[in-house]
Amino acid sequence: MATEQEVITTKLDISKKSRDVRLSRRISTAVRSFRVLKNLTPEQVDNFMKSYQIYSLDWADEKMMLDALGPNYQKKVGECLADYYSVLNHLCALGEVEKMYIPPAIDLSQNLVMNQILYEERIANELKLPPNAKVLELGCGRGRVAAHISKVAPGTQITGLNIDSDQIASAQSFNRQQHLSNQFQVHDFNELPLPLPTNHFDSFYEIQAFSLAKDHLKLFQELYRVLKPGARLSILDYVSLPAYDPEDPHHQKLMQRVKPLLGAVGTPTPQSMVDAMEAAGFKVLEHGNASTGCDGLQAPLIEKADGYFKRAKATILAGVRLGLLPPHFKILFNRLTQDCDAFIEADRARLITTTYHWLAVKPKLDDDSAYASLASSERALHVHTPSPAALSEAGSSSQLPTPNPEPSSETSPAPGTRA
Repeated sequence: MATEQEVITTKLDISKKSRDVRLSRRISTAVRSFRVLKNLTPEQVDNFMKSYQIYSLDWADEKMMLDALGPNYQKKVGECLADYYSVLNHLCALGEVEKMYIPPAIDLSQNLVMNQILYEERIANELKLPPNAKVLELGCGRGRVAAHISKVAPGTQITGLNIDSDQIASAQSFNRQQHLSNQFQVHDFNELPLPLPTNHFDSFYEIQAFSLAKDHLKLFQELYRVLKPGARLSILDYVSLPAYDPEDPHHQKLMQRVKPLLGAVGTPTPQSMVDAMEAAGFKVLEHGNASTGCDGLQAPLIEKADGYFKRAKATILAGVRLGLLPPHFKILFNRLTQDCDAFIEADRARLITTTYHWLAVKPKLDDDSAYASLASSERALHVHTPSPAALSEAGSSSQLPTPNPEPSSETSPAPGTRA
């Protein structure tokens, strides 16, 4: 029998107005980011370049993390990420990747931006949002994806968390300009618990952020806490694929070159993500490569983005030589355009993809007897709901919903062990 949420869903607005592809807005955004980049201090440029050290590491190798960054390596990774994204978001805004992701190749007759739009409309559709839905996004960037989805699904309010204060400021400003009710807060999602109430959100999505997660199981357990029973999760992320051989020297070299370009710290696999979701109590409904328009390949869209930024680089370097632009533009654009050929090769060899997609749900126990049985199994546990003090320490903001310190009677037991 269909549940009420499956029957009553928000009517989606798939229109030119909701897509908001006006060239004038993109130009004004690029101009603002160009000014920010021009006025970067030597310290900001230096911190950006130093931040790349974390991409030669991997969450799975704690010894390497400790040797490189010391005992407080998680905090150090967070600091590097903030330094990285505070500059990268402006570099990306100069082109077609203001949203900072290469989308699935869905329709190759369209450009990169339109393929982003098509994928975001898919998110809104598959989440089956109820009227006036409250949605959570981790790694929300500049809030542009949130803005689009809240226009596609009118009445939806999205709460976005991101580690970079510069991007959050941009998201808040854009939110006001667009007269939307979305909320944004600076927070590192590796700092758990999240400053969010229990059983609050109707759905969740993220785009290419979870390779930054130190512990997928713990993060999914926390998502289980904050989502309502019946809530759906839409996830798009980077994974290594079965063809990747970690013992192959050429594969190793490609991975070393690709991870800094992607901003990837961890290297999940499709199955490792499924395992983490299921261990946290979610039911995975489907998973597979979302690049349906090119047999699982992103390469055509990667090549388009690479071509644009290489042309921009030639213009920028000419400006530096003529003394029209500060020297740090050369440093930034040389780093930005480095190793895209490795990304394309790895994608075409099907060693990796950044468009692997999972759709999952937090079960309603009375609707799913198989998952209800987990409540009495050895895998079940009582969900720990953070106290207001703990949430405050995690970075709670008055902009976000006030956390509820008492577990709701609707909460489903979350399988797995919580550290």
